[in-house]
Amino acid sequence: MASQERSATQVVVALNGHSKEDADTVFGVLRACYPSGPASGAPPREEADGHPTVWSATFEVAGVRQEPTPTPLGAPLTADLQGGPRQVEQLRDVLATAFVVRDEGRMAGDQERELRLRLESR
Repeated sequence: MASQERSATQVVVALNGHSKEDADTVFGVLRACYPSGPASGAPPREEADGHPTVWSATFEVAGVRQEPTPTPLGAPLTADLQGGPRQVEQLRDVLATAFVVRDEGRMAGDQERELRLRLESR
């Protein structure tokens, strides 16, 4: 039962963009606010040229450790958030504190929500 409660607080964040540095910037903001999985300190890996790159991490969204500040990005990123409805919205609100966030799509189910966001510098 405890693992079900714990998994209900997890949100998977997948980033798609041009720069691993921008992905690391976004994950750095989220790591400062929430605990994440075992590779939380590892920077995103660079993939081969010409192939789409998606960086992902899972965050425990149980309460914000610190509020983020506006953080610059080199270029816009697309962020896909997937998890419990309340946790996804909470993580979206944290991202909106650090970046300009534009909603690009959402799917809602009984137990899970998916959001697609565009993140840009403030």
